[in-house]
Amino acid sequence: MNIYEITILEFLKTLRQPQNKASLLRGRQKFGAEKEKKELAKLKMKIAKKYKVSLPSNIALLKAFRKLLTEKKIKRSKLLENILRTRPVRSLSGIVNVSVLTKSYPCPGKCIFCPSEAGLPKSYVSGEPAVERAKSLKFNPYTQVKGRIETLESQGHFVDKVELRIIGGSFSFYPKKYKTWFLKRCFDGANLKKSKNLKESQKINEKAKHRIVGISIETRPDLITEKEIKNLRGLGVTMVELGIQTVFDDVFKYSQTGQKITDAIKAIKLLKDAGFKIMCQMMPNLPKSTIEKDKKAFKEIFNNENFKPDWLKIYPCVVLRKTKLYNLWKAKKYKSYSDKSLISLIKYIKSICPFWIRIARIYRDIPKQKIVSGSKISNLREVVQKEMKDERIICHCIRCREIKERYNPKEKIYLFRQDYLASKGKEIFLSFENKNKTKLFSFLRLRIPSHIFEKDEDSIPLIFPVLKKAAIIREIHTFGRTLQIGGKGLTPQHRGLGKKLVKEAEKIAKKEFGLNKIAVISGIGVRRYFKKIGYKLKDTYMMKKIK
Repeated sequence: MNIYEITILEFLKTLRQPQNKASLLRGRQKFGAEKEKKELAKLKMKIAKKYKVSLPSNIALLKAFRKLLTEKKIKRSKLLENILRTRPVRSLSGIVNVSVLTKSYPCPGKCIFCPSEAGLPKSYVSGEPAVERAKSLKFNPYTQVKGRIETLESQGHFVDKVELRIIGGSFSFYPKKYKTWFLKRCFDGANLKKSKNLKESQKINEKAKHRIVGISIETRPDLITEKEIKNLRGLGVTMVELGIQTVFDDVFKYSQTGQKITDAIKAIKLLKDAGFKIMCQMMPNLPKSTIEKDKKAFKEIFNNENFKPDWLKIYPCVVLRKTKLYNLWKAKKYKSYSDKSLISLIKYIKSICPFWIRIARIYRDIPKQKIVSGSKISNLREVVQKEMKDERIICHCIRCREIKERYNPKEKIYLFRQDYLASKGKEIFLSFENKNKTKLFSFLRLRIPSHIFEKDEDSIPLIFPVLKKAAIIREIHTFGRTLQIGGKGLTPQHRGLGKKLVKEAEKIAKKEFGLNKIAVISGIGVRRYFKKIGYKLKDTYMMKKIK
């Protein structure tokens, strides 16, 4: 018996002592009670001192715990598993994220703020965690996916449901052959099995242990066309990150982005009518912008029907060497916002954010030493949240309301609905939340596409004819600690919330809009879920006739 197994057995004895029964019960109600974490830390120090070894790591202890379980020498302890889990926040949203970097390809943009480092996709720099992982694996998609899944599993996370994030330049500008190969190898990495082609790898993933439930890519708005949308659906993509940065054409022009705001408006409409989720990347503090102008930009993004994204990333502009912006800064023609001004701006943005947007990030993982000018506060979100809490400013974004570890099965939940117009169609945001809407358990995005509201809808050519006169479920998500597929635990997952939302969406589509069918832009790994509730695969969408 090794040192790690001894530590596990000793700690389990401690938990079974009569004086710890009450705290053990409390620990089952919370994910990793603080008292038990401190007791384990003391035990680790005691064991290390006694046997004259280095402090046992939680990853090594978790491995020993699972070995003892397999050998049936101990009984399962969910409390201990949760205590040993490293970076628990990585699986508190119901899925785990796996980021994969493409190799370097040219980008049609000549943005003055964008770095170009040899051997890396444009806008990415050495030192970023995902970049360093990709470099060490020579940008191989198979080993990037496989390696990241193995790392997350070793840290104690269930990796049954994977949100695949493909990063690197303008994905839509890459050769089709490379993109197809790249996605195939990503699926192979999740399947742990080589396939003949992309279609076969996707089919395998429907039943795989590690199922890819969604795929996002980054691209420029001016590269989104009907042809590109067809390509993206064939690859299995469900969300598109658009590098919009601002809504003002004069700022676009000065920053030499080579695009106009009308490009973004067109791209968002095309994508939403095809069912895609939209993530907008916004960049405050661009040249020719101001704090007030940035505030107007975000007001426009939130309120103008032409935008209204589902997800949002806020990447404050920073000055990096080997960019045109660096030359402007050096010539004193550009000045970064102070940290105080930037924090104040982000607090304002969060305070006006609608309930149906998720602010995914508010800072880019660029190493401090590479930033010549601009904010270097890597934990900017935490700083902003603390100030907002002190000032009693509330952010209503999805991320701030996710249930995470606050789940109590006895708490009553309510169905909420919020309708809004967007891109000439209608969006219906359905959610299960607590009474005061501070805890979000599950939500669904239902779109009534723009062609439904046209006077002569039959005359409008659709990218996908299968979507004619169909409502579209663009996103469905249940939060809480990630569980194994089919597993149960102290989390909102696998309690039927998603199915109830789907039924409500079907009822709305039929009764309020007279639609006889509904489509889902389902991730490959979720197709079986929808098959079980009456949906069938048609032209990359899961479809159902509404009775």
